[in-house]
Amino acid sequence: MVTIGNFDGVHLGHRALLAAARSMAGDGQVCAFTFNPSPRDVLAPPDKRQPLLQLMDERVDALLRCGADQVIVEPFDRAMAALEAADFCIEILRRRLGATGVVVGWDFRFGHGRAGDAGVIERVLGLPVVQVGGVEVDGAVVSSSRIRRCLADGDVALAARLLGRQHDVAGVVEHGDQRGRTLGFPTANVGVTGGLVPANGVYAVRALVGGVVRPGVANVGTRPTFHGSGVRVEVHLFDFAGDVYDAPIRVDFIERVREERPFPGLDALVAQIKADAVVARAVLAERP
Repeated sequence: MVTIGNFDGVHLGHRALLAAARSMAGDGQVCAFTFNPSPRDVLAPPDKRQPLLQLMDERVDALLRCGADQVIVEPFDRAMAALEAADFCIEILRRRLGATGVVVGWDFRFGHGRAGDAGVIERVLGLPVVQVGGVEVDGAVVSSSRIRRCLADGDVALAARLLGRQHDVAGVVEHGDQRGRTLGFPTANVGVTGGLVPANGVYAVRALVGGVVRPGVANVGTRPTFHGSGVRVEVHLFDFAGDVYDAPIRVDFIERVREERPFPGLDALVAQIKADAVVARAVLAERP
């Protein structure tokens, strides 16, 4: 059984596709077929391209965790984009994948000029095709674009509801300027290698580092009090004083505490950091 899509974020809508494919497959195998780079990145003008929620290896891992037995990542280029829908059905679905059935989303289109849809697959291959309707949360369809908008607004709590998990970024703990340590709040500076960084602000987070999940509070931004430049993700881990430099780290964003803003001096900044930590602890206590 084959399900096809971009699957960026592997959100609730994608999970519905995997669940339908699993139901159709019975004791058979479920194959998730996706593309890299995304068709939009190849075909759209640069100003219309969208940042990815996940790196490809993260997407593959998520698909396998959510029910796929196999994930095939197909290189996408203009030659693939030019493939007629019927040829895609025959060359890819029948000959390459040996599909016995296909599951697609409500807005699925494929082939040259996006001329292909579920009906084309049925006509060309004579296979059962299930088109899964959109999954709605709060009266709107879940989509990768909607999740990106949530993150751009700093609404990581709603993003988590749409994803079915906390949104995260991953990277390595880098050496910073150690300013947080001098203020009494040492931070792990995340050199982000994967995941879409949410809007600037302060967040309640949980961080997996050194094999242990630790609660904390994170600042995403430019550090305007110190006239910083470039967005950083800095995490203060509660009740922890160990050395995690150069360690892999994954930061799960639980809820936004406030926007980022400058302060008139260090005393005001430290007072606000203490208040942020109190709020973040309370948020995390409510969400075990």
